Amino acid sequence: MTAKPRLVISTGAGISAESGIRTFRDADGLWEEYPVMDVASADGFARNPALVHRFYNERRRALADVRPNRAHEILHELERDFDVYVITQNVDDLHERAGSTKVLHLHGELLKVRALDDENLTWAVGTDTETTPETRIDGHRVRPHIVFFQEAVPMFEPATQLAAEADIFVIIGTSLVVYPAAALLHYVRRGVPVYYIDPNPGEVPDGVTVIRKKATEGMAELAEILRHKYL
Repeated sequence: MTAKPRLVISTGAGISAESGIRTFRDADGLWEEYPVMDVASADGFARNPALVHRFYNERRRALADVRPNRAHEILHELERDFDVYVITQNVDDLHERAGSTKVLHLHGELLKVRALDDENLTWAVGTDTETTPETRIDGHRVRPHIVFFQEAVPMFEPATQLAAEADIFVIIGTSLVVYPAAALLHYVRRGVPVYYIDPNPGEVPDGVTVIRKKATEGMAELAEILRHKYL
């Protein structure tokens, strides 16, 4: 039996925005209410952990009111014909809720917290979970399971391995300015087809096929291209 082509997808805030999740960079984005370095940096957490806990409590609550959109659903449907791996910069669980089975979160997960004294010790939490600097689980104080600015990205190396193994590589809903995620493109083997879906794409190397559409429209178009060209 012929192996399915390995389809590796790198997703950013643009795919979740269509589900109604606010981003920092949008015109009405979170940065207007919260300076990003106050709520999403290691220094910010050290200065005011209560604010950071409160911010991520709010983000978890917001997840209860959103649903995966058509782009998320198409990614799941492509698993019938392709070996699909999703590498996401997003901390929501919309890929999983849409049914994607292989999802790597570069920047952490909203619906987890981790021990302050052991980054490998994590717990799943619900959208209604409220944490504070005093919260303890199994005797451990906890923090959001989020990769803050000024911290290493522990899942980057596994992500580069996936990018290097791709038969087809796709970028969805990201400006390609957030590193190290933007660097994944450089790990794709020469000659592997690359598609980039974004209504306002960043600069890309020659040979990348750009689809200037939002994630939902772009993924519908890409799914047709993939099925006609690679199956």
